[in-house]
Amino acid sequence: MSRTIAGFIFMIAWSCCLVQLLKAQSTPNIIIIMADDQGWGDLSLHGNVNLSTPNIDSLAVNGVQFDRFFVDPVCSPTRAALLTGRYAVRGGVYSTSAGGERLDLDEKTLPEYFESAGYATGAFGKWHNGMQPPYHPNSRGFDEFYGFCSGHWGSYFSPMLEHNGQIIQGDGYLPDDLTNRAIDFIAQHQDKPFLVYLPFPTPHAPMQVPDDWWEKVKDRPLLNRHRNPEREDTTFTRAALAMVEDIDWNVGRLIAHLRKLHLEENTIILYLTDNGPNSWRWNGDMKGRKAKTDEGGVRSPLLIQWKGQLPVGKTIQPIASVHDLLPTLADLAGIPFDPPKPLDGKSLKSLLLEKNTHWPERLIINQWGDRISVRSQHFRLSHDGQLFDMNADPGQRKDVSHAHPEIHKTLIKAQEKFRKEVLSELNPNQKRAFAVGHPDHVFTQLPARDAIATGTIERSNRWPNCSYYTNWTNTNDSIYWDVEVLKPGLYQATLYYTCAEENTGAAFRLSANGTAIDFQISDAHNPPLEGARYDRTPRDVSYVKDWKPLKVGNLQLKRGQQRLALSAKDIPGAQGFDFRLLQLDRIETYKSP
Repeated sequence: MSRTIAGFIFMIAWSCCLVQLLKAQSTPNIIIIMADDQGWGDLSLHGNVNLSTPNIDSLAVNGVQFDRFFVDPVCSPTRAALLTGRYAVRGGVYSTSAGGERLDLDEKTLPEYFESAGYATGAFGKWHNGMQPPYHPNSRGFDEFYGFCSGHWGSYFSPMLEHNGQIIQGDGYLPDDLTNRAIDFIAQHQDKPFLVYLPFPTPHAPMQVPDDWWEKVKDRPLLNRHRNPEREDTTFTRAALAMVEDIDWNVGRLIAHLRKLHLEENTIILYLTDNGPNSWRWNGDMKGRKAKTDEGGVRSPLLIQWKGQLPVGKTIQPIASVHDLLPTLADLAGIPFDPPKPLDGKSLKSLLLEKNTHWPERLIINQWGDRISVRSQHFRLSHDGQLFDMNADPGQRKDVSHAHPEIHKTLIKAQEKFRKEVLSELNPNQKRAFAVGHPDHVFTQLPARDAIATGTIERSNRWPNCSYYTNWTNTNDSIYWDVEVLKPGLYQATLYYTCAEENTGAAFRLSANGTAIDFQISDAHNPPLEGARYDRTPRDVSYVKDWKPLKVGNLQLKRGQQRLALSAKDIPGAQGFDFRLLQLDRIETYKSP
């Protein structure tokens, strides 16, 4: 080999090494992976032999895990706490639908901090903290959003989704599709720091999973069972396990992609869940499940990998909370961080980097509705005032309040302080109108979930998320939203509907504040309900349909609060249309008189 060729090869190798060295020394990338309704016990890492999660487990093997990490009992509050570092009720989040999931606009969010620091920010999956801008993820710091804003979705197979506010069709099994989108985003932004938020919608119901994953578990013996086996639905358990194993496969694909791009060493990867398991299944003998403030309802895995920076295979014992993640990530990344409001979380950097052996005692509050539980390092006070020694009795079977009266008194005081000083900030009776026409966004979606129906019109399911309205049989009935138009103008209205052939010809009106457009349903579109094909257990959420878009006209909207209503003028058939969604796209702006 000539010296010239050898020198050329050396220069190429040195250039590659230099590029990787510069990447390793740059601001770290961040990937936050959150599963939906996966319990702490749904990992082989935690001793569950019913499933195998080697890729998720590897984050702990190659990084750190927290022994006792806590989230909220349900979806949207946990997400709000992650975004703000504050208790969810401080930000107006008290419910999972009907507007109670929306995060107050005066709360600064995690992606906003990182976007300001020069990060490319993308979210792929379930948002659940508001749909209409300025509550939409594209308004809260995410440059890119692909997924859905609702609390759950009715189908996981090529469903109706949105991409930056525009309705599109998904591509394949939803967790796989979301991972593909995240992978594409990372490839597009590999030359600058990126923040990827990947909130998977599974294993939340409906319990849908592809055949290949189901075949692996449907006959698998369940050696780990719930502490009260008679309460466990084993088919539901197997479906959840299959969905988690699919998540694990996708986590493996994500890590492999980082390695391919030589980004793994400079990427902080976090894995957690949003609440306890959504069924009675093995969860380490803990008491409680989703929506409960007991240990089993709020304990989540927290696995963090940052190769070359964090210890390997370490378990951190001090208790921590989802509120800690924002200050921790800002601290690790070294970005400007000056929260406009006091945080409830604290940076865990010293624990992660082993730079501070002293960690002061703290209390963590878990709350849902009027149930408030208090956790110290050693004890948990339940919502009804019982005290449990979590070291000696992790299953919360024996009340020890009489044996530890001073501790009991201290935690009761903390419970009451939270009720008076934090929970009192929430006013669930304050009605916030749904925003329409945010100045920075053309689109506004108004789903059936957020609407009120009158008369005989029925919701397809008692859980509003991903539901639709049907049985519109009377011209006296209507569907309406109380809205606030933020930017007046001419808006193109698109209706997503289904209608049987025999019911075509019905006439309707869309009206708001003295303006209206009339339209007729002339084209039949009557697809079957979807979902049963891949349901592994009977569902308790709504089935879905293939909804047809219909441009019904342009509506002039004036600024301010008003009622936007769909009303019927004539229903010649047995009923009108089934309604799923109204999209308003601003096409012209005018000055409100």
